[in-house]
Amino acid sequence: MTSSKIILTGGAGLVGQNLAIRLKNSGHSDIVVIDKHRHNLDILRRTLPEITAIHADLAEPGAWQASFAGAKAVVMLQAQIGGTDYNQFVRNNMGATKRVIDAMRSHDIRHLVHVSSSVVQSSSNDFYTDTKKAQETLVIESGIPCAVLRPTLMFGWFDRKHLGWLSRFMKRVPVFPIPGNGSYIRQPLYVGDFSKIIISCIEQNITSGIYDISGHEKIEYIEMIRAIKRATGARTFICRIPYRLFHGLLWLWACFDKNPPFTTQQLAALVARDEFAV
Repeated sequence: MTSSKIILTGGAGLVGQNLAIRLKNSGHSDIVVIDKHRHNLDILRRTLPEITAIHADLAEPGAWQASFAGAKAVVMLQAQIGGTDYNQFVRNNMGATKRVIDAMRSHDIRHLVHVSSSVVQSSSNDFYTDTKKAQETLVIESGIPCAVLRPTLMFGWFDRKHLGWLSRFMKRVPVFPIPGNGSYIRQPLYVGDFSKIIISCIEQNITSGIYDISGHEKIEYIEMIRAIKRATGARTFICRIPYRLFHGLLWLWACFDKNPPFTTQQLAALVARDEFAV
């Protein structure tokens, strides 16, 4: 059992929840999770009542900064993934990152594991990609010893936004639309494997380097959707529709929903012909 404090910022999402469980099972007893999503934090509290879960907005100064005192390492997980408001991407991907870096400096924490994204090498040009690139630059230029991890799309327990959302949506609709021919490549990464990599960075004191972390299997998007359908037993009909029509329907949806589950920018990123090193 190790009592060194480890802080997970934005740690109540897919990666954070899986990572917290594996840290606990690896013998780490002092785990602090900070996140602004109360519902996700409540799930984490029920799953691991012995950890410290702090409800706070990392883009704002607050009592959460004091929790950094005495910490050995910080795992930076917070990110704005979707939405149509560019200011929210700047606020949560860049503003929150600056405050976390300031808190680390104030408490002289010399080990950061930054969870970046494979999109920083993507051909896409959207709010998420642009601000994740800027976030990674902020981290590298901070001078804090840091390992930078660039994972691809992840799946696993507590997946509410990615493949988990697709599986739930598939069960509710009679027709599941595929933009274009669906032949674009995905490289899904199991979040349990990624959590093990983060733990290795902490325990082996890896404080430098940029690492591309990709799923070993390359699969076309439409085949991935078919696999989800088989796994869930959904009866939906998978239907290819023209890209322009799909784009128009998403644009129309966003006119009536300020926080749509999928945006035109995410659509463009989905069909980008990106493949990443394994």
